[in-house]
Amino acid sequence: MRVLLFILILSGALSAADWPQWLGPGRNAVWREDGILDAFPKEGPKLRWRAPLGGGYSGPAVAQGRVFVMDRIAELIDPAKAKVLHEGPTPRNENFLRKLLPGQERLQCLDEATGRVLWTQQWDCPYTTVATYAIGPRATPTVVGDRVYALGAEGHLFCFETKDGAIVWQKDFKKAYNLKISEWGTAAHPLVDGDRLICVVGGVGTTCVAFDKRTGKELWRALTGRQPGYCPPVIHTFGGLRQLIIWHSDAVEALNPKTGKLYWSVPMRPTFGMSIGQPVAAGNRLFVMSFNRVSACIEVAADGQSAQIAWRGNTRRGVGGVHNTAFLADGHLYACGNGGNFICARLADGERVWSTFAPAAGERPASWANVFTVRHGNRYFLANDFGELIIARLSPKGYKEISRAKLIEPTHRVGQRTLVWSHPAFANRSVYLRNDREIRCYSLAK
Repeated sequence: MRVLLFILILSGALSAADWPQWLGPGRNAVWREDGILDAFPKEGPKLRWRAPLGGGYSGPAVAQGRVFVMDRIAELIDPAKAKVLHEGPTPRNENFLRKLLPGQERLQCLDEATGRVLWTQQWDCPYTTVATYAIGPRATPTVVGDRVYALGAEGHLFCFETKDGAIVWQKDFKKAYNLKISEWGTAAHPLVDGDRLICVVGGVGTTCVAFDKRTGKELWRALTGRQPGYCPPVIHTFGGLRQLIIWHSDAVEALNPKTGKLYWSVPMRPTFGMSIGQPVAAGNRLFVMSFNRVSACIEVAADGQSAQIAWRGNTRRGVGGVHNTAFLADGHLYACGNGGNFICARLADGERVWSTFAPAAGERPASWANVFTVRHGNRYFLANDFGELIIARLSPKGYKEISRAKLIEPTHRVGQRTLVWSHPAFANRSVYLRNDREIRCYSLAK
């Protein structure tokens, strides 16, 4: 009887956790589960299940015993014969060449224990984005209660019931807000705040829009940028005020999340409008980074009503990361910068403390190399674009690798490299990660 009681107490203490949205429950890339292995076995972690999947960058969300993941399904066509979507001269650089690519987007709901498909919803969605990167949806689904919110690469927003996939409401940003799709699609992960679903949309006065999460009714609209960018909305507190941070093609701006009222605006133009990584904050400071070697620390006034640049990064200062979000701990930034250079820098002044190519590219720079960073206790899980997962300790003293395992094959060809650019989910003492062919779940339990 005592043994049974001990087991019940232990199982309660080691309760599983969900990963219901981009960067986890707190939207801060912190994994709080216990009972996690200290290092990978020699043969790698145990594969729990695998399931077929179409293309996409969308990371999985895990909630209530279910896995939600978006992908794209389409017939194979000869890209050279696809209709070019440019008026005037056709861009010579394939990174800007847009073509019409017929196909459908899809949200799949899988059983967390087995990977079995529970339900599927799909919609017609011809892609008009740059063809090289038109492999599938970008945004991670957001799960709250009995609803899941999904945003596709062409601005299709859906609210589904989690139990059966029934459509509760939907929006088409191109029709409703005259959105002109950016080169690399709609990518900002939707954010739920109270009764509001907050989305980066685009257009005049509608760069950010808040909807009633239950009905889809528009509650407020705000901001205008040349392009909406790709950066997810996030809420930080400055001067005792909860502030919604939006980084579009022209500026970093702070809004009242309840009303859309502007608190402050700081001009900040990422190259080609590529604001991607989520801004991170500590105290009254906010750090942002993007292509090409753009980074900056913004200092917010004590009353939260104004802000200014504290310092700007360059080739030797700060971190100019592209696809990843910096992790901020104890006054230090940890992030993958240009060419896969993983950097530790001080938030106070941007001074670099150390750098290494070990997590991302080995011994030398690599084009578009990327690493996603998630903290677990006093260590970190790093997911690189080779499909490897790394356990490491990060501190101002340096980078210390503990263990590394290859979990999934990269499938997306960019330039001379083949990559996987989907952020994994960590839940139920497991990791869930996908490429353009399948999703896998590995146990990370002790």
